[in-house]
Amino acid sequence: MSRHSKYKVKQRVHRHTSQGTRKYGLAPGSLVYTGNMEEKKSVIDIFVYAENFFLEKQEIRFEKCREYLKEKNQVIWINVEGIYDLELMESLGGDFRISNLVLEDVMNINQRAKYEDFGNYRCIFMKMLSYNETNKKIEMEHVSFIFSENYIISLQEGKEGDVFNPVRERIRTEKAKIRERGVDYLIFALLDVIVDNYFVILEKIGEEMETLDLELIENPTHRTLERIYDLKREIIYARKTIWPLREIISKMERDETSFFEERTKPYIRDLYDHIVQVIDNVETYRDIISGMMDLYLSSISNRMNEIMKVLTITGTIFIPLTFVAGVYGMNFEYMPELKAKSGYPLTLLVMLLMVIFMLFYFRRKKWIGN
Repeated sequence: MSRHSKYKVKQRVHRHTSQGTRKYGLAPGSLVYTGNMEEKKSVIDIFVYAENFFLEKQEIRFEKCREYLKEKNQVIWINVEGIYDLELMESLGGDFRISNLVLEDVMNINQRAKYEDFGNYRCIFMKMLSYNETNKKIEMEHVSFIFSENYIISLQEGKEGDVFNPVRERIRTEKAKIRERGVDYLIFALLDVIVDNYFVILEKIGEEMETLDLELIENPTHRTLERIYDLKREIIYARKTIWPLREIISKMERDETSFFEERTKPYIRDLYDHIVQVIDNVETYRDIISGMMDLYLSSISNRMNEIMKVLTITGTIFIPLTFVAGVYGMNFEYMPELKAKSGYPLTLLVMLLMVIFMLFYFRRKKWIGN
């Protein structure tokens, strides 16, 4: 079974513990991996295909990739998992004539999503997201694409699994449309599956919000408030990650060069629509989360009001009863009622009638439930 056959999610390292300080004081273009994953050997896969040709190699050495670059009528997709290998990054820069400034952004996991055109090649930097079902958290993986007329190099941060399996399967299929198209369509397909996965993540967040919504109405607790704050942070994080993609796709759509074929641009426009829809969903969720916080405070306030109402009504009922008990509890010798044989039951009866009258009055005023 291929190691890509199943998407697995590892425990996420806290987002704010990235070792970005390693870059402080270094010259621009210095290659430093800013992540905090345990460094290990990078893994390289390659797909080479044309309409009537297909080749797939997994876990090969980078030197072997150079042999396939000589063919000009084939699409070459080199996928690198693990961007912490400095020697590999330097070889990549030398063989493909990629600027160190670009490679610096590749190794910087905090790089903001962007699209750049360097003439002989183009770059896209973005985030691939996943949802950790155990921790109910969004996990991020930095992904970079460097592509030219006949090749794409995708560089993943190195976390286990990705969302590219649908594209791989389509390439393996002989009659698939992707086999008839060039690099421009492949870059669209890779971006498309990443964006489609955003919808899956938002759906998971939506389900969590529905659960919280019911909990807010039925039995809000302090844990509910904590989860609302967690969701708010997740939504803000998703918004920060996804929002720049609109600019990236817009630049691709407005590209005036011949790199993106006219038959590919409708797909790019469709991808732009998907990005706008994702952003709209994120904004909607953010508003709903804000409303949930107001609903929580309102629910807690209502519960407190109900408690205070019960205590107030109870206290109000016992005030006249306490008065009667206090009056007849005085130890004066000349109190006529104290000598009456029926004084005690009559007093209890009067007190009972007072309670009934007050309950009837409160109900008439709708201060207590029907």
